[in-house]
Amino acid sequence: MGRLRRTAAAGRPPDDGLTVTIQRGDPGARTGFRVATFTPMTVLDVLLAVQREHDPSIGFRFSCRVGMCGTCGVRVNGRSVLACQTPVPENGEPVAIAPMAGFPVVRDLIVDTTPFWDEWRRVTPYVVPAEDAAEPARIAPDSPERRAIDPSLDCVQCGVCFSSCGIAGGSRTFLGPAALNRALVLVNDSRDTATQERLDLVSGPDGVDRCHYIYGCSSACPKGLDPAASIRRLRRGR
Repeated sequence: MGRLRRTAAAGRPPDDGLTVTIQRGDPGARTGFRVATFTPMTVLDVLLAVQREHDPSIGFRFSCRVGMCGTCGVRVNGRSVLACQTPVPENGEPVAIAPMAGFPVVRDLIVDTTPFWDEWRRVTPYVVPAEDAAEPARIAPDSPERRAIDPSLDCVQCGVCFSSCGIAGGSRTFLGPAALNRALVLVNDSRDTATQERLDLVSGPDGVDRCHYIYGCSSACPKGLDPAASIRRLRRGR
């Protein structure tokens, strides 16, 4: 990360630190902390500092630290984010960290993502090739097909959109924004032979008509995808 510089914002002395509140599963566990800040600093850095300097028992997930593995999803001041991509407030505003919404909590900030993966599996999230398909199968980079797929392609299955969707969190049958976004990618892929089955699924009672277009999924996606737009396209037939 290079050299880290301790800093203060909006008149705070450098050693004043950042006030952090972390939701814990154990009613007796410590929830409030003060963490010394540095530049640049992410929410994941805050969690690591709390674990290292204050309470080694705190539970949270992370792996790659570059926004690709999708494991460090949490809520920060009520917003679902990836902790490794989210900077701490520069104005010294206190930070409240909670587990993602819509998932059973395992411990502290660790959630059971089974509901997300259950819906992901239902759309058959991989290409189903024809039995006589020749290899390698290609989609030209400048083709209309590629242009239709690319805006929805870079999902890292982090569950942040699921956590931000009031419908997915309240219903265990709604496919949810990530699964529907993946379905949109695959029904536009000419190499796939399961297009009609997916369209039948997403047009059913658990599919696109359950979406209320609150746009929480699109505003929260850490990769800049627009699952709400994918759902609209599916509703039109792709």
